Amino acid sequence: MVTPDFQRARRPEHKEQRREAILAAARALATRDGVRSVNLGDIAAEVGVHKSALLRYFETREEIYLQLTSDCWAEWIEGLRAELPGAKPTPAGVAAVITRTLADRPLFCDLLTHAPLNLERHVSQESVRAYKTTAIERVNTVSELIGDAVAGLGKAGGRKAVGAITAFAAAFWQVSHPPETLARFYEEEPEFAHSVMDFTGRVEELTAAVLTGLLRDGSPAA
Repeated sequence: MVTPDFQRARRPEHKEQRREAILAAARALATRDGVRSVNLGDIAAEVGVHKSALLRYFETREEIYLQLTSDCWAEWIEGLRAELPGAKPTPAGVAAVITRTLADRPLFCDLLTHAPLNLERHVSQESVRAYKTTAIERVNTVSELIGDAVAGLGKAGGRKAVGAITAFAAAFWQVSHPPETLARFYEEEPEFAHSVMDFTGRVEELTAAVLTGLLRDGSPAA
């Protein structure tokens, strides 16, 4: 349980602590159980407050997870900044780093599925505007990082690559991490277990293919 050492947040610093406690609880629960399994009551119980108290800070459960999606983009950027300089400037070398930094961030991969599927659809226009504004800035940053890492790719090529890579990560994370009932089915019926993909292997393979294809297509370096 993530509970600040005060009962009612009145001072600005206490309100910020409560907000951060809510985000930390939502992150921990989603990392453990998956984003789709967590509801507002679960988060409130983890923080140690009534569900209505959460609504003073976030309008919906979806707004909480949109904020975490935005935070995860920033964390991925830091990971890429730390690791891409050491990668070989080739599609295969860069694909390996991109895939590793994604696999190290399971919550981000899970959120990449849920953000467009339902999180963006259950918040106010103001909230989705704030999220989209920040997300676009961070997509642009990732595009530049990837465009610079692959010789000849450029930002435009990097932007195309980001769209494909995050789509791969969103889809393959779900397939490679089946829910409990499906996992039990695969254990009992192993002939169907081939449906569970190797996340790292598949994302790395397809990321390298996309980067190679963009270079061959002469993606503009602007």
